[in-house]
Amino acid sequence: MAFDLRIFQDPLLKESFVQWLIQSHWPVWSSRLQRLWEYYQNRLIGPISFQDPDGRCSEAARPYLQAQEMGLPPRITGRLYDSLDGVAAGRNVRDIRRKEIVIENDIAWRIHAMVDFLFGKGVSFISKAPQPSRRRDIQTILNAVFEAGGGAVFFQDLAVLGAVYGFADCIIRLSDRLNALLQAGASAPFVPHSDAPTQSLSRTLTAASEIALELIEAPRALPILEEDDYRSIRCYIQHFIQERNDTVEERPLLERMLRGRSGPRRRQTAVTEILGPHCWQRYEEGRLLAEGPNSLGYIPVVHIQNIPQPYTYEGISDVEQLIGLQDELNTRLSDRANRITMQAFRMYLAKGIEGVPDKPVSPGRMWCTDNEQASIQEFGGDGDCPSENLHILDIRDAMDKISGVTPVVAGVLKNKIGNLTSGVALKMTFMGMLTRNSRKQYTYGRGLRQLAAMILDIVHRTGLYPTDPEERDLEIRFPNPLPEEPLERLQEAQMKKELGVSTERILEELGCDVPGSLAADG
Repeated sequence: MAFDLRIFQDPLLKESFVQWLIQSHWPVWSSRLQRLWEYYQNRLIGPISFQDPDGRCSEAARPYLQAQEMGLPPRITGRLYDSLDGVAAGRNVRDIRRKEIVIENDIAWRIHAMVDFLFGKGVSFISKAPQPSRRRDIQTILNAVFEAGGGAVFFQDLAVLGAVYGFADCIIRLSDRLNALLQAGASAPFVPHSDAPTQSLSRTLTAASEIALELIEAPRALPILEEDDYRSIRCYIQHFIQERNDTVEERPLLERMLRGRSGPRRRQTAVTEILGPHCWQRYEEGRLLAEGPNSLGYIPVVHIQNIPQPYTYEGISDVEQLIGLQDELNTRLSDRANRITMQAFRMYLAKGIEGVPDKPVSPGRMWCTDNEQASIQEFGGDGDCPSENLHILDIRDAMDKISGVTPVVAGVLKNKIGNLTSGVALKMTFMGMLTRNSRKQYTYGRGLRQLAAMILDIVHRTGLYPTDPEERDLEIRFPNPLPEEPLERLQEAQMKKELGVSTERILEELGCDVPGSLAADG
């Protein structure tokens, strides 16, 4: 794999360093991050047939694997995992039978609750432009771009990627038509919006919808940061394996031998994309396929940390800190399932009675024998194990404290928790979740504000809707995730009205459309 990076004209961008990133750093980096996703998704792999060393099928085994089985001990799974390549890469252990496995994915529902609290009610972009008509146009343009990028689904995907991997990156891509307008505008002198001709808003919205917002999966991201500032991206590289639709190919011999997989598979291609402030390149299987200029003069990538982590590019993952407790929970649940399986059913030891294997135990059946020493002994039955149940509850409580998400957030009410009609009582109940959500609102809000400013800058440079730099300053508003009484909201709006808050601002906070005459009056 050879790279020709002369087009970037950056003496600090070395071909040898890029090769090291892709060949040595990327396999370890992507494997670690992929494990986080596997714990979140807990996908099924199967069907798989488990057999004992003597060839008999294991009675307790189910015909599939789950991703979180990687964290269970071999005494339960009967498999040993030497790497982070996934649960399918494990190998069977001799003389150990596979037990019943119970996986309760406590990670996924916590992530979903966090996403619902953060973006469950959407998000609003509030322009700070002095003129009401300009504010309304800018907000309409931004809403059109984000709606073309997926709308509410875009924000939810952004939150999921950030919660799982610890960060999320978004690349702004332009259509060929917008790139041509951008290159033409780059050679033209700067014209303030008051003197520049403005197209009709409908045409602007149609063209702005061609701005694509691409969320980058974290295992692909290989950013080259400034040596003196970890917050500045010098060059953004993404490397991934892309499956093709044109042909199929035979599996490599090593994969067929080690993993027992045979038959053809879809052809895969290693893709590398290098994005700099003034140009870009795309490689496939180490061959340069395309390159071109970047007329923006900066890298159109927005980096959002899930929870800030000092002096590192990636933030704190909500999944990574729960993996150890999730493994312990699954281990104890599996141990309890095996104990119940062995003890929940009555078992009998018959002595001196002929033909017992042919006489199943059932009501109304009599056994007779001439042997005076014959006997039937009953044993088994599930016994109470309070320490086991207490340990499982302690694990769940620890996961609640670490994640800040309690079962009450998901609507699970096991005990009486009092009267929660008061807003203060609700906030006290959800204190941990609300505190964590406030931290995320700051990081995601700052990233969305930066993303919106880039979009407005592109719209300005292409001549679709000229704006001044101060007009690109925005406020990201997150609705209250807790349920609110309509009467209380109206009373609060009335108090703000008496304090002098503009009617337009109050209607925006209430989620109502602002009439055109009111917006024109300011």
